[in-house]
Amino acid sequence: MSRQSARIFSPTVRLQLWSGWEALTFVLNGIVFALIGLQMPYVLAGIRGGYSMTTLLEYGAVFSLILIALRMVWVAPAVKVANVVAKLRHKETIGSRETFVIGWTGMRGVLALAAAISVPEMINGKPFAAHNLIVFLAFCVILVTLVLQGLTLPSLIRALGLAGHGGMEPEEQYARRVALREAIRYLEEGKEEQGGGHSHVFDDLIDRYHHRLNELGDGDVAPDEKQVEAAQHLTRLAKGALERERATVIALRDQGAISDDVLRTVERELDLEESRYWSNNG
Repeated sequence: MSRQSARIFSPTVRLQLWSGWEALTFVLNGIVFALIGLQMPYVLAGIRGGYSMTTLLEYGAVFSLILIALRMVWVAPAVKVANVVAKLRHKETIGSRETFVIGWTGMRGVLALAAAISVPEMINGKPFAAHNLIVFLAFCVILVTLVLQGLTLPSLIRALGLAGHGGMEPEEQYARRVALREAIRYLEEGKEEQGGGHSHVFDDLIDRYHHRLNELGDGDVAPDEKQVEAAQHLTRLAKGALERERATVIALRDQGAISDDVLRTVERELDLEESRYWSNNG
């Protein structure tokens, strides 16, 4: 369904599904981590008799460091295989700095906890003594990787000189350029076929698409500075107009001229339109 959603669903349905899945993922992650906190006192009570708290913390730290090291070890050969495939396809390969970052991004979360909790508490009718210890170690791994690796990742990327710029990736720019050129070609063909009294409509749409294309540049050809400046000016004007629209409908709602439902419907359309301008500017 996900693979074919671009063909079988309408844009409205796709937006709703995307928002729904995002909300569901957020809620489920929140529930799982809340359950971690609720379960930890019982887990600690089940293993504290056999291990001291100092020993448990040492086990958790050593276990976490071992998992981090194991990821760093297996990422290197995996990247080498990926680079061989990339060379065969004449694509860009991954360098050593990027490889290190890939290895460092091994944060553990819900899946690690789910795997630990799935270990049965009873085996052959007898309690499995190591169950609580496994859950505790999984919790330690989640905590260490999220805090240590998660919080240090931005600094590591900047230190390795991989921060780059905040714009779009080359692949995304390429996709946008090709799509916009095809749209312009379609409109130009329609203008030639229909023409007549509708030519001004085609001219208006073609001009808008040209502005969006100029914002992205022309790939191999350096973009004209005047065209880029005109496109940026158009974006600023469009955003200002959208803000005026939003302020107007909010004022109408406050005056009681329209209902909250109407406000939300119009505001959603304005938000989607404004997000398009923000995405174009990276």
